Amino acid sequence: MPKETAVYTHGHHESVLRSHRWRTAANSAAYLLDELRPGLTVLDVGCGPGTITADLAALVAPGRVTAVDTTEEILSRAAGAAAERGLENVEFATADVHALDFPDDSFDVVHAHQVLQHVGDPVQALREMRRVCRPGGVVAARDSDYAAMAWYPQVPGLDHWLDLYRQVARANGGEPDAGRRLLSWARRAGFTDITPTAANWCFATPESRAWWSGMWADRTVGSAYARMAVDGGRASTGELAEIATAWHEWGAADDAWFMVPHGEVLCRA
Repeated sequence: MPKETAVYTHGHHESVLRSHRWRTAANSAAYLLDELRPGLTVLDVGCGPGTITADLAALVAPGRVTAVDTTEEILSRAAGAAAERGLENVEFATADVHALDFPDDSFDVVHAHQVLQHVGDPVQALREMRRVCRPGGVVAARDSDYAAMAWYPQVPGLDHWLDLYRQVARANGGEPDAGRRLLSWARRAGFTDITPTAANWCFATPESRAWWSGMWADRTVGSAYARMAVDGGRASTGELAEIATAWHEWGAADDAWFMVPHGEVLCRA
């Protein structure tokens, strides 16, 4: 089977983890919650620092959750999140979603949040998720769609940010506008019983826009994405600094509003 060919654009800089730790099952997997009940087994693909994983584990206990990601470093953070909540029904392993090291029909639920936009072959990834899901179980995937993001006021530097991010992500082998493609990818992966939905994050309160703008300003100059933008010849450090300033300018506006749209698919195996 093909292996991972894309490069994870964001990396695990503190600014990235700051964003990932904010995520919960309620704000990032609401479309899946009605499918969960005590006793189910769950595979959480691309678990990151584990905040969603911990929520899933609490919802299916005494069922078990297996959380996988690509590096031991990030898995140790996820294990810490589970330990802080006293959860003992989670186990962790490194994995490549293109070739999962689990037998067929291993899990009742297979979940991936913000994963398929970063992989080399999302259709193959969904085929693997389908293979390890038991008949009658569900495969759930949710991804943002960068081209559909919208904001106000129209700070010019944010247009540059969006164009640059999409260039870097595609150069790394990913698809930043994954949300709109999830239904198509799921059909190509062989699913026939698919419930497609969409949901948004909105950052418009003083607290949320300060957090969102500060996080992206820091990510723009300090994360792996920043290094890739410069090393790939797509931006200079000066340009990145200007984009970070634009993020702060947007976040300081009293009427600032930002929407992050997501595509979602709930696929019956």
